Amino acid sequence: MKDLDFSVNNDDSLHIKVYKHIKSQIINGGYGPGEILLETKLADELGVSRTPIREAIHLLELEGLVESSTKKGAAVLGISTKDVQDIYAIRQLVEGLAARWAAEHLTAVEIKELQKIFELMEFYAHKLDVEEVTELDNRFHQIIYEASGSKILKLTLGNLHKYVQMARQESLKAHDRLPHTIEEHRAVLQAFLDRDAEVAEKALAYHAKMAYLNIIDQQPE
Repeated sequence: MKDLDFSVNNDDSLHIKVYKHIKSQIINGGYGPGEILLETKLADELGVSRTPIREAIHLLELEGLVESSTKKGAAVLGISTKDVQDIYAIRQLVEGLAARWAAEHLTAVEIKELQKIFELMEFYAHKLDVEEVTELDNRFHQIIYEASGSKILKLTLGNLHKYVQMARQESLKAHDRLPHTIEEHRAVLQAFLDRDAEVAEKALAYHAKMAYLNIIDQQPE
């Protein structure tokens, strides 16, 4: 991993970059639950000293993603099934609000970008390219969060999306979820085109609900 760019001039920036890298690896399954993160090994892999590794692990512990042990190092806790269920339950409550506020503030440029993203989603869904659809879905939702005009809402929902990246990809692979998610996005987009905040709220809340039910359906008993 030494080809990654961790060359910065101050330690504060460095430990944040290391933290973001390790966090991304945990969320995306690069480091699995139970895996031990050793400072010396990570320092060697990333080409940095142990200090930013130690600081990054401390931040990850505060987020509940790792659990430190003085003897073994930090054990990865990752995102549990309960975490995923909680995140989707929260999204059901707040995604609709984001759509309502966005419908009142979206610019013509932003709506055009949403249309472009949706067309690409349709294209890649037809090819059953779940990874690409997931990435486009991220962009679609980020525009909505940005247009909501709420920094807190954008930060909250943006983080929730990142935490369930793997679960969302697996969800789209299940059963016939992919065509349904396309139709749900179509309804959201149409509500924005109509400038109908109430319909937009209901459409995105419904999308979040269906995604949640699909995730629950996939979880083991």
